[in-house]
Amino acid sequence: MHYSPTLLSAEDRLTDQWRRCHKWISEALEYSGGTHSMDDVFGAVAVGDAQLHPLEKSAIITEVVDYPRLTVCRIWLAGGDLDELMQAEKSIAVWAKNLGCDAMEINGRMGWKRQLKDYTATSVILTKDLRNE
Repeated sequence: MHYSPTLLSAEDRLTDQWRRCHKWISEALEYSGGTHSMDDVFGAVAVGDAQLHPLEKSAIITEVVDYPRLTVCRIWLAGGDLDELMQAEKSIAVWAKNLGCDAMEINGRMGWKRQLKDYTATSVILTKDLRNE
């Protein structure tokens, strides 16, 4: 199956797809360390700072990040059917290259490293909660 990312901008289409994909995005967001709420993610998608890629049995949220010397497509959140997500990653990489992105990044659990053999681990994100210190 060839996946072509659907970038949703019309508010009614976005709302319908958001409701359908809510569970998968919510489950992925649980691993984000509390940086965003579902409302925050929806807001980012609604204004175009992030993109919702709704799939049949899963969903992906991407964001295009402009670093001073590189533009990357970051897979920020992904949840649902693993096989479908793996297929979608390939098409999103093609889409990102066509947008002018120089690279792909993935923010995710360590398990993705085992699945995505063509990605190199260049860093690890570690967090420490200072709210209770």
